[in-house]
Amino acid sequence: MIKGRIHSIETFGSVDGPGTRFILFLQGCAMRCLYCHNVDTWNGRGGELRTADELLDQAERYRPYWGQDGGITVSGGEPLLQVDFLLELFGKAKARGIHTCIDTAGQPFTRQEPFFGKFHALMKVTDLLLLDIKHIDPREHEKLTGCTNKNILDLFRYLSEIKKPVWIRQVLVPGYTDDPESLARTRDFIDTLTNVERVEVLPYHSMGLYKWEELGIQNQLRDVKPPTEEAVQKARAILGAV
Repeated sequence: MIKGRIHSIETFGSVDGPGTRFILFLQGCAMRCLYCHNVDTWNGRGGELRTADELLDQAERYRPYWGQDGGITVSGGEPLLQVDFLLELFGKAKARGIHTCIDTAGQPFTRQEPFFGKFHALMKVTDLLLLDIKHIDPREHEKLTGCTNKNILDLFRYLSEIKKPVWIRQVLVPGYTDDPESLARTRDFIDTLTNVERVEVLPYHSMGLYKWEELGIQNQLRDVKPPTEEAVQKARAILGAV
């Protein structure tokens, strides 16, 4: 029996997928996004070990509140780092008739084995993915996250190939991700995909800065202010976002 490393749980999530959702935040992430608000999930050795059955039993206590659209969303950290656990969790969730959603940055994705075979199997029991495009430009992406975006963009293409529904999110960080030319390139990329159900612009906020301070990690964005409403609307127009 596989146990997942769970950072925390939100029982009534309303912004991480359709309807009201039971959200599992998994421990561990290889990206180092400058605007991360869950920096306390980076350490892959932390968290509480839980089984799929334990978590699903807990989730089903809240099922009456989900309505027709709700279900379970697994976020992080980076949930795909625990792909074996996800396979077991979502397989059992689908057996219980639960809608399943993954909120991922896509960093672990590769078409090499053994990951690719496991991911392909996982997609058969996954209803929806929430994906963010950190930055369309490879160099800017690496400066922003510490990682390449080559395999991440390939993930988008693969999900389009298999017609797996996705919602795309763009975090708007003034001076980092709000360049109109880059946003237009992002829109051009999104327009090549066949499976995008929704595009959202998420304004940057500094509510997670205290976690950086508690962990003694320097944050380069501590003086960056949230984007103006005008900037958000402009980005939405370029990206064709809701």
